[in-house]
Amino acid sequence: MTPRHRRFALPAHCKFLNVAMQTTNKTVISVRVLFFGAARDAAACEEAELKLNPPHDSASAFAQLLNAYPDLRRFGKSLLFAVNQEYAEADREIFDGDELAVFPPVSGGSENKLTTETRSHGEDETVDERAADAGSADVSSAPGSQRVFFELTTDPIDVGAIARRVVLAECGATVTLDGYAREWTRGRRTLYLVYEAYAPMALREMKSLGEQAHKKFEIAHIGIVHRTGRLEIGETSVVIAVSAPHRRAAFEACEWAIRELKHTVPIWKKEFFEDGEVWVEGEGSDR
Repeated sequence: MTPRHRRFALPAHCKFLNVAMQTTNKTVISVRVLFFGAARDAAACEEAELKLNPPHDSASAFAQLLNAYPDLRRFGKSLLFAVNQEYAEADREIFDGDELAVFPPVSGGSENKLTTETRSHGEDETVDERAADAGSADVSSAPGSQRVFFELTTDPIDVGAIARRVVLAECGATVTLDGYAREWTRGRRTLYLVYEAYAPMALREMKSLGEQAHKKFEIAHIGIVHRTGRLEIGETSVVIAVSAPHRRAAFEACEWAIRELKHTVPIWKKEFFEDGEVWVEGEGSDR
């Protein structure tokens, strides 16, 4: 009779591979963890090396991170988590040597936080907007063409120069959004602001916004420049410039880009008042 269950003998090298795989699954790995904004204050360090027990996925890593730095629990479910400069899903696999980052929601703010002015060039129309915008040494840039650019800088921003970089003869309008620090926030006098960025991830996210804007709107070019470091009152923190054959698409793309930037680009703002200081936290990313 044919046996109901047949056992197959594994070659010697396969037995070794099987044992090696089982051992690997139980291996403790080492990762680099970066802390930003208020999360850095809670962890009391900028970066650390963390040994992770299996399973090696984002959910497990995040839980182990909270155990290692319990003061991070005060953020509840608002903390964001990135692996190798990308927002991470719970099942994202993590490998030895990976770079993890933990941070609060990026600085979205409210309409009292920052003033933005939107200017339209080429069709002689100007609109003023009141919005809540956020906002590495020298200039850090994401890949792009001469008229498609995404940059971080510690230097003062020349809004007019940024606008001219996206101007084309075939375009009928260039819309420029200029976000700058205002002096009063809900009755409190702001002395100055400090912006901090997770630079490589911020540039990656800004470039992604540019790619999405080209798919969503009929525009020619888009450029985004964000300031980091200390800003005095009245200084520009962020400029978004969009050129398009028609002004409506340029306006819509500019409005969409600043809204998305405030939710997904890892840049944080700290406000310094006469009587204290505070990190400004946004509403978080939906990724």
